[in-house]
Amino acid sequence: MYRESIDKDELAELPLIQFEGDITLVESKEDYLDSIEYLSQQTLLGFDTETKPAFKKGVVYEVALLQLATVDRAFLFRLNKIGLPNGLKNILENPDIQKIGVAIRDDIKGLQKLNHFKPAGFIELQDHVKDFGIQDFSLKKLSAIVLGYRISKAQRVTNWEAPDLTEAQQIYAATDAWISHRIFESLNQQ
Repeated sequence: MYRESIDKDELAELPLIQFEGDITLVESKEDYLDSIEYLSQQTLLGFDTETKPAFKKGVVYEVALLQLATVDRAFLFRLNKIGLPNGLKNILENPDIQKIGVAIRDDIKGLQKLNHFKPAGFIELQDHVKDFGIQDFSLKKLSAIVLGYRISKAQRVTNWEAPDLTEAQQIYAATDAWISHRIFESLNQQ
């Protein structure tokens, strides 16, 4: 079936994978409305958030980016610019839309600070993989064990509140949400 874990050396040998689909950066009302319309019709979404890293003790930033991804489309919501509007809140509360992610508890808590909602339809990939005997729970290792690819974490500690997100940041953010979707689908095809 699947291996329990993978070591750093084996991980380094694997080919790199990244999201190559369509990325929509949502910063305006027009982009927002189109995105919500599309996402509301989905049944399975990869889910992740990004927050500006704090390098000083006691400094905490709010969630800056919410990523939702399908097989071939990723939506990056710049929450530091648009907040967490009700249409997005409705998706997060919809039990008919499965939202798959890793270590999602803190992501949800961070989002609830922006606009309170009752989360529904969330699936914690770290719990789900236990049924398959997998013991390594980082997204990077889950990608390696389940899909046979490694993902880059190079952009993780960049400024997610920057006026403009670089292409590298956008690809990283899209990949993080999309890879959860891919892992979940791959496990469920077994």
